Amino acid sequence: MADRKAILVIGAGDATGGAIARRFAREGYVACVTRRSVDKLTPLVEQIRAEGGEAHAFGSDARKEEQMVSLVETIERDIAPIEVAVFNIGANVRYSITETTSRVYYKVWEMACFSGFLMGRETAKVMLPRGRGTIIFTGATASLRGRDGFAAFAGAKHALRALAQSMARELWPKSIHVAHTVIDGAIDTEWIRTNFPESYAKKDSQGILNPDSIADTYWQIHMQPRDAWSHEIELRPWMETW
Repeated sequence: MADRKAILVIGAGDATGGAIARRFAREGYVACVTRRSVDKLTPLVEQIRAEGGEAHAFGSDARKEEQMVSLVETIERDIAPIEVAVFNIGANVRYSITETTSRVYYKVWEMACFSGFLMGRETAKVMLPRGRGTIIFTGATASLRGRDGFAAFAGAKHALRALAQSMARELWPKSIHVAHTVIDGAIDTEWIRTNFPESYAKKDSQGILNPDSIADTYWQIHMQPRDAWSHEIELRPWMETW
């Protein structure tokens, strides 16, 4: 397995996560993709293989410590060394503060922050002895500021950003590139297509992010030389107000 390299994508959905997996697979990386329901990964895996790449699907709950430990061990043992790890779980929900139950708040934190910690810790463990690797956490506008109705989501995304910063300060000197992206804008997804058909019909003028464009940036982050690393990169369409 000396010449094989894997990318692990936690939260490989139909848009951004899948596009990232496909982008790295085109560069020869073995795409290891996960969702809680492994069956939902079948179209992505088939597409990667049809394009000449190698892909493996795993059904796992990223909030469960034992499952994350086992996932990383399995990939390292049976497939290839993890060269790149991407955390791409969203958990975007909206509730007024008085309607946000403790269960909702805790679940959002588990999905959008705690699972990122588990992925980051376990992949750092295997990257450190090799002295190389890239770990990227996908953030959002909520990583930078809260807004009405998003106390749970913004709290979790703020915490994920702090995790990424702390890991970067610890791991950069050890040649592990840790980065955090802020995706500021609507992404071309089935949810956007279904719920905002008029805006989607004008997506070029409305400024909807193309997942493939986001994936290109992730590849560029990974390819940056050590003397010019980026930690935080904001991605937004040309018309986005900020």
